[in-house]
Amino acid sequence: MDKSIFTDKNTLPTLTDLKNKLGETFPLWQQISEYVHLKYPKVIEMWNYSGEKYGWSFRMKDTKRAILYLLPRDGFFKVAFVFGQKATDAILQSTISEVIKSELLSAKVYAEGRGIRIDIIHDTILDDIMKLIDIKIAN
Repeated sequence: MDKSIFTDKNTLPTLTDLKNKLGETFPLWQQISEYVHLKYPKVIEMWNYSGEKYGWSFRMKDTKRAILYLLPRDGFFKVAFVFGQKATDAILQSTISEVIKSELLSAKVYAEGRGIRIDIIHDTILDDIMKLIDIKIAN
C-alpha cells in the first residue's frame, strides 16, 4: 500500500514532523519547494488529507491547478505531477530521462491528463524534477 506516513486526520503535519520522518531526503523536499517558489512566486501551498487510505499530502498550486504534490513516506518522498497533452508532448521532446518519459507514456490518461509519481530518494533525479516543474508551469 502506497500511503503517506502521516495518517492522523486530526493532526496536521509540522515541519519538524516532516524533517524527522524524511531524514536525509528532507533537504531535497526543501530544494523542490524553493524551486517552485522561485519559478512561480505566487504559489499556494497546503496540506491535504485525502482520506484514511492515502493520508496527508502537500500540494503546491497556482490559482487553478496543482503544480505538483509532495507525498511524504518513511525516509523518502514522492513527487506527483499531472500533465496535460501539451506538457506531455514537451516532456517527450525534452532531455528528461527515458525512464520518466516511459512512465509518463504508460500512465493512464484522465480528463485532467496523465499522472506520474516519482520517488525522491537521492539528488540524482533533481535535475529532471526541475525540468518537469518548468514544463508544468509553462503549460
